Amino acid sequence: MIILIYIGFKVHKIAIFVDVQNIYYTTRQAYDRQFNYRKLWQRISNQGEIVAATAYAIHRNDDQQHKFQQALKHIGFDIKLKPYIQRSDGSAKGDWDVGITIDIMDMAKDVDKVVLLSGDGDFDLLLTKIHNDYNVTTEVYGVPALTANSLIEAANIYQRIEDDLLL
Repeated sequence: MIILIYIGFKVHKIAIFVDVQNIYYTTRQAYDRQFNYRKLWQRISNQGEIVAATAYAIHRNDDQQHKFQQALKHIGFDIKLKPYIQRSDGSAKGDWDVGITIDIMDMAKDVDKVVLLSGDGDFDLLLTKIHNDYNVTTEVYGVPALTANSLIEAANIYQRIEDDLLL
């Protein structure tokens, strides 16, 4: 007589949040190369089910950016855009920190892991809060030399963006 025992396993639900401007500028500054979003998607999808993936970018009516956004959509990302604002003093504004924070707070209770691509230390308190409140695993991808130590320390897992994740 053969007895089969089914040992179920839980598929981890994962949400990805990308601070596009931060990743673009840090990989360019550190490596003079672009980030490989397709490789990231493959890596994370091997860890569980990606139930949400959002890339936060600045809208500047230019063809190159439009092609980039279409490529992200093709991979599986939803794109959220904010208008590019040029100030009278010549500086520019295009910050998604609050929007990313709200979306992460909304999603954290429904997933097992939150993956954040950013080096911005402003997100450290957010990661600590969602880990403590929802027992969600937090994972950060950032360029080592340009990622805030407070963000690295707040994350359960820190992934260094290096050659293997660059184009």
